This record gives sequence, C-alpha cells and structure tokens, in this order.
Amino acid sequence: MSESVVEKIKKESKGLRGTLKESLLDEHTGAIRESDTALIKFHGMYMQDDRDRRDERAEKKLERLYSYMIRLRLPGGLLSAEQWIALHEVTNNYTTGVIKITTRQTVQLHGILKHHIKPTIKDFNTVKLDSIAACGDVNRNVIASAHPRFSAVYEEIFSYAGKLSKLLLPKTHGYYEIWLDEEKISPELEKDELYQDRYFPRKFKIAIAIPPYNDVDVFTNDVGLIAIVENNELVGFNVSAGGGMGATHGNAETYPRLASMLGFVKKDDLFKVVYEIATTQRDFGNRSDRKLARLKYTIDRMGVDVFKKEVETRSGIPFQPERKYELTIRHDEYGWHKNHEGLYYYTAFVEAGRVYDGDKVQFKKAFYEIAKTGKAQFRFTCNQNIIVSDIKPEDKEEIENILQDYGVIQVTKNALPVRRNAIACVALNTCPLAFAEAQRYLPSLIDKIEDILGRYNLNNEELHVRMTGCPNGCGRPYAAEIGFVGTALGRYNIYLGADALGKRLNKLYKENLDEPEILSTLDALLKDFSANKNLNESFGDYVIRKKIV
Repeated sequence: MSESVVEKIKKESKGLRGTLKESLLDEHTGAIRESDTALIKFHGMYMQDDRDRRDERAEKKLERLYSYMIRLRLPGGLLSAEQWIALHEVTNNYTTGVIKITTRQTVQLHGILKHHIKPTIKDFNTVKLDSIAACGDVNRNVIASAHPRFSAVYEEIFSYAGKLSKLLLPKTHGYYEIWLDEEKISPELEKDELYQDRYFPRKFKIAIAIPPYNDVDVFTNDVGLIAIVENNELVGFNVSAGGGMGATHGNAETYPRLASMLGFVKKDDLFKVVYEIATTQRDFGNRSDRKLARLKYTIDRMGVDVFKKEVETRSGIPFQPERKYELTIRHDEYGWHKNHEGLYYYTAFVEAGRVYDGDKVQFKKAFYEIAKTGKAQFRFTCNQNIIVSDIKPEDKEEIENILQDYGVIQVTKNALPVRRNAIACVALNTCPLAFAEAQRYLPSLIDKIEDILGRYNLNNEELHVRMTGCPNGCGRPYAAEIGFVGTALGRYNIYLGADALGKRLNKLYKENLDEPEILSTLDALLKDFSANKNLNESFGDYVIRKKIV
C-alpha cells in the first residue's frame, strides 16, 4: 500500500525540523508552510484560526486569523507553585487569557500569535516545562490517577508517568534548536531507535490507573496500566492495549474500542514491555490510511493473541495471568481530603476545564495567589479539574481562605453531580475538526438537564455526561452514560449505556438531534429511570437492563 502524505513529510523532516525556522521568519502571514503544519504538532502545537470570524474575513478577502494552540507535556499532571506562576504569566502575556485543562491531565493555551511562539516556549523552559511530543504521531502525555488519598505507594506509582514519558520521548534536538536557539546538531548524528525517521502511524496514549480509581479511563488508552499493590507494595501492573475513542461519521471501519487485557508484568519489566508494544505498533500499524492507523486497528487486524505473542517475543517477557483488582471510583472527589502523610488536598470543580476569571468565580486569581504562597502544588485531573495539593496542616486555613475569597469553594459545593462529572472538548471556535459546539454549549445544556433531573428527584444521581464537537472523541464521549457527539452546528448524536466505571462503551441511540429533541428524549428516559430503576443502579446499567440500546 502507498503511504499517506504525512508519512512522506515525517521521513523528509530531518528530525521534525522541516522548514519551521523559515516559516517563522515569514512576516507576510500568520500561517506556516503546509508541510510544517504537520510537523509543528510534534512540537506540541496546532495551527488554528478563529472560526467565528471565517465568513467575515472571507467577505473582506482577508487572510484567516491564524494563531496557535500549545499543549504542555506534563506527565501525571503535576505542576509546582513556581511552574503555575509561569503558566499564569504566559497565559496573560501571549494567549486568549484562558487556561484550558485537557482530558489528558495537562493544559493547552489558545490564541498564540506566530511571533509569540518562541517567547512562550522560552518562558516555559525557564521553569523546566516543555511541549515536545504533546501532539503528533508520538507518545502523548502520560496520565496517572490524580488522587493520592488511598495509596501509601502513590508517589512510586506516579513516578512511572514521568519515566515512561522520558522513555518514549523523541530523540530529535530540533525542538531545542528551533524554539530555544540552541546549537544545531546534524540530524544524521541523532540515533532514535524507537521512532527512526517514521515515528508512529498515529498518536499513542498511555494511562496508569491506581485502584480503586479509574479517573484516567484506563481502558480508553492505547496502553492501559493498572497498578497492582499487595501488602502495601507495588509489585507490578496489569497491562492492556488497544483502547481508543476516535471514529469518523459515516465510516463503519472506524470505531471506539476499549483496550484488551494482555496480562500482568512485574514492575521491573514494565518499561521493556511498553517499549515493545510501541515498536510493534510502529512496525505493524497502518501507514496508508490515517483513519485506520491507531493501535486498536492494528490489534484487531492481527488478533489479540498474535499481537500479544509478538510483544512477548520482542521483549523476552511473557505475560502472566492478570492479577485481581477493583476499580470503583471514576469521578473526582471534591473538597478537602487528607492522605496517609497528613497532607491536605482540595479538589476544585472547574467547569469544562476552563480556568478563567468570571463574575461568580475567579479561578486564575485564586490559583495564582495560592501559587505565590509557595505552600501548595497543583495536580490536574483527567476530568478537567484541579487538585490544590500537598498542603501542610498549618497552611490549610490560609489556602482555604483564598479558595473561599475567590468563589472556588462555593462553585465546587454548589455544583450538582451531573455538572461536576461532565466533560467537554474545546470544539468551536478554535478546533478545525469540530462540527458543533462543546465546551461553550455544554454548561447551558446541563442547566436544562438539571431541571429534568430535579423534576424526577434525581439531583444526586452520579450521571456521567460528555460532549464532543466531532466523533474523534477527545472528551471520551463513548465511555459516558450519556454521550453527545456533534454532527452539525446545534445537532448531536446521542449515545447511551456505558457503565459508570469505564468498563463498557455506550451505543448509538438517536442521530442528529437538536436541543428540543435532546431534551424531550432525555425527559422520557430519565422519567422512566426514576420510576423503574433498581436500588443503587446507575443510569448506564439501567439502559442496558431495559435494552434501550
């Protein structure tokens, strides 16, 4: 089969350098060269434009308003106070002013002009933050359970996120030459045994779950790792592979998939096994059709047993039978908690992951003031929230007063479970792939869903609602009890029936509905659910029991 255009661009890129330097020097446009739009992703950026103003600009025969989104590589989602201050200042100086928490435990900033990219990256570099491999056909940000409350070995398990990220990091020096003006190294001298000059066929995602938490939605990842702790000691990981959310409207060959369990490996063998899962995908993945290039399609084409055997042969490590584990919590645990070391944590609800200063809550001011005290760190969750963490008992009152003064505690306390559990991708106006709204629209739709829930005495129901502006699934809608996937402006497909813990996907229920149709559909479903659900039965389980999908 012939390779896709992107494969050719990667091979000819000279270690992801391409002509990015030349594109940056072109002052006649806010855009970059076409081939560079593929390469800049590997540096953690996407070129975007303001879609709200496309028609207006076209009428005036003006170039689109091009700008850039940058995403940080932040294994495990941990930021120090010093790093938060840098993030805050970069956001104010170069972006739209909003910090967007992603569903992969990091942040992305929008609206960066071309001539501000280098200053942005240089400012991040001063506090040891980077964006390399945050996008592109490489291993993306490695995520890990964000809640350290239950596990005495949490920090050890958490450290694997950083170690895996480093293991699978591209070896090119191009990032540092282009953005940080470091001395040039000949691409011929760079030896990248993993990525070679091909990189992966598509993106590659790793998640680490620490039972009982599944806040990472472990089975939706290319590689899902479940930490096995016995007698308060980390002994290894159950390894799954082949998860992924993306699909394409009207293309039955594409589909969301949960990862298949391969088995258990000892912790000392983990890196070799994960590395060889990656090389197997590199060598067997589809490079002619990018829509069929993710690991899930490679595994389905090869067969789980054949894929597993290939990894065992390459690594020299046989998978053992999976060890027992239990995942019982997928939502974030809001408010104050204390861990085994006596340190305090406050989990703040950040609707749709948008950190900004509004009328009711001033998130940016609150977290900035906390960072300036130097008495807390910040942990992003995969549900788009923030944990203000590692607070000593004597500092708790000071941190709590700041959270109270800027409305963070009030917003967190007042939000009903359906709102606190909701996830939305960025979608319009910046994402070029979106058909419909998501983060800008879901909060108002949740208002109306809350009215329905109140009508049927379901306000305390831990309902999981997720919305994306397209079928690529960045907000993991196919793992939601109620998933909305945009088909056109103001219209969505509804998916129902995932379980509450991330172990079962939902199914398509109705297509191309507008808001009145969505609300009437949910009204009928939730009315019936309230009247006929079993004790402690989740909505997703009810949908399956009643064979609604």
